Amino acid sequence: MPSRPEYPIGVFDSGVGGLTVARALMRQLPHENILYFGDTARVPYGVKSVDTIAQYAIQITDFLLEREVKLLVVACNTMAAVAAEAIRARSPVPVLDVIVIGAQAAAQNTRNRHVGVIGTLATINSGAYDSAIQANDPAISVHSQACPLFVPLVEEGWLDHPVTLLTAQEYLAPVLAQQIDTLVLGCTHYPLLQPLLESVAGNAVRLIDSAAATALQADALLTQLGLRNPGSTSPGHQFYVTDVPQRFQTVGERFLGKPLGDIQLVKW
Repeated sequence: MPSRPEYPIGVFDSGVGGLTVARALMRQLPHENILYFGDTARVPYGVKSVDTIAQYAIQITDFLLEREVKLLVVACNTMAAVAAEAIRARSPVPVLDVIVIGAQAAAQNTRNRHVGVIGTLATINSGAYDSAIQANDPAISVHSQACPLFVPLVEEGWLDHPVTLLTAQEYLAPVLAQQIDTLVLGCTHYPLLQPLLESVAGNAVRLIDSAAATALQADALLTQLGLRNPGSTSPGHQFYVTDVPQRFQTVGERFLGKPLGDIQLVKW
């Protein structure tokens, strides 16, 4: 059955981080219905095996497809890094992922062809950003750095804490030493650290937030397919989690910048 404009956009992540992508979508596409899935029972994904991450990603994909989404947005960099092709093979609707889109933005913005990427261990070890950026321009040198402490610091709300600043200085030092002029925030938690990271990286380095770029691409794609919701009614935003909805609400409202509303607990 073909998609219809009133069908929702499905957004999914291993936990709360993808809410930065959902927030960007809500701003860019204020009339769209959105279903968000955060796999809070099995987070973090960044330290799990490739096979396990792919298995979880397919399970969530099926859950959202059963609810007639018209577009899937893989908001989790770790899932996009290791399971994007498996998700696309499974899905009859278009799939956008933050790595492909973030890589395109990095390639378009770099001037000296030295790009830094920061992310989880799984994302960095996958080499997905290296491949995606160099697919746009093989002459670009990619300098990657895993930053595993950033996620817990963000979820603790320590966005401008001295500990977070010291951690950022340690993580970014080897990347900045490569004379990068562009830095990809390769994890959906990291946009909340953007002011701090900008202060560490300096004015000569442009930060790439793939959430905003993903929202722009979703807008263009839905327009091209004739699937933009005309907005005759107020949009519905539903949130599904697999554990501890209270914790998700507390941290999630910080990420989304407003009350979450309808949160449903999914039991596998």
